[in-house]
Amino acid sequence: MDDHERPTEDETLLEGPQPSGPRDKERILVSDPWRVLRIMGEFVWGFDNLSDVRDGVSIFGSARTKPSDPHYQAAVDTARLLAKAKIPVITGGGPGIMEAANKGCMEASGMSIGCNIELPFEQGSNPFLTRSLNFKFFFVRKTMFVKYATAFIVFPGGYGTLDELFEALTLIQTGKVKDFPVILFGKEYWSGLVDWLTNTVAAERKIDSKDLKLFRVTDDPAEATRIVIEARDDKHA
Repeated sequence: MDDHERPTEDETLLEGPQPSGPRDKERILVSDPWRVLRIMGEFVWGFDNLSDVRDGVSIFGSARTKPSDPHYQAAVDTARLLAKAKIPVITGGGPGIMEAANKGCMEASGMSIGCNIELPFEQGSNPFLTRSLNFKFFFVRKTMFVKYATAFIVFPGGYGTLDELFEALTLIQTGKVKDFPVILFGKEYWSGLVDWLTNTVAAERKIDSKDLKLFRVTDDPAEATRIVIEARDDKHA
C-alpha cells in the first residue's frame, strides 16, 4: 500500500473497533496498549524539542490563504514584529497563514517553529522554519500550541482554525490557562462570529457576557503585538 493510502495514526486510534471474535480481541489488546506508548512517546518527544521555548505566540489561519491575500502580508508583518520583540512564533508549519507567519519571523531572525501533522493528504512543511516538528496525533500537537505559548493570534481560517480558537477560549473560560490573550485578526472576517456570540449565544445565556471579553479583535499588526508584549510583561511582573 502506498504511504499516502495508509490510515493515519489518528484515524486508526479513533476507529473504535468492536471485536467480533477471539482473534480480533487479541489484536486489539496488543495494538491499543502499544499505541498508548506511542502517544506517550510523542508527548515526551514534543516536550523535549520545545523545552527551551519561552513566551511564544501560536498563530493560526487558513492553509489556503494565498500570498496575494492582504491577510497573508498582515501575518508576515505581525510575526516580524513579534520576532523583533524576541517572541518565538509557533504555527502548524504548513502553507497559507502558517507560512506567512513563519516567513515574517524568519525575516526578523526569530525562533520560527512549525508543528506539522500527519494528514491523509500531503501537507509539506513551509520553507521558513528554524525548527520543524512532525506530529502523528492531533491532540499531542494541540497541547504544544498551548503549553509553549502565552497568546494565540487567529487569522481568518476554516474548521481547523475555529477548533484552535474555541479550544483556547474553553481553556481560558474554565480556568485551565490564565492571562492568555486570544486575538482575532481581521475585523470584517470575524464580525459575523462576534455578532452571533453576542446577540445569540450570550443573549440566550449560553455564555456569560464577561466571556465576550476573552478575545480581542484587530486589523493592526502593531496592536496585536502590543497586546502580546503587555501580557508577557504582566506575566513576568
